[in-house]
Amino acid sequence: MCMGVATSNSILVVSFAKERLLLHGDSFVAAIEAGSTRFRPIIMTALAMVIGMIPMALGLGDGGEQNAPLGRAVIGGLLCATVATLVFVPSVFALLHGRSTSAVEEPTTESDNEPIHA
Repeated sequence: MCMGVATSNSILVVSFAKERLLLHGDSFVAAIEAGSTRFRPIIMTALAMVIGMIPMALGLGDGGEQNAPLGRAVIGGLLCATVATLVFVPSVFALLHGRSTSAVEEPTTESDNEPIHA
C-alpha cells in the first residue's frame, strides 16, 4: 500500500517536471515548480491514507493488537516516502537532467548559416 502511493506521487512529480522542463529548459526550475505545484495533492493523498490507517495502528477491536504494528509501519513508511517524494525526487530529477537549454534554443542569425567562401 505504502509503496503504491509513494510511487504514484513520484510519478506525478516527475511527469510534471518533464512538462516544465520542455517549457523552461532549466531542470532546476522545473524541479522546483513540480515540487511546489504538486505539494498539495501529494500531502492530501498521504494524509488521507495516514488517517485511514490510524484505527489499524491503534489496535482497536478484537485481534487489533496483531495488526497494529503493520499499521504503524505503513504510517511511518508513508511519512518517509512523502518527504522523499517532495525533496529527494525533484533533487534527483534536477541532477539527472542537468541545466540543459536544449528545449529552448537560441535563434540563429542568417550569417551563422551562410557557407564560408574562400
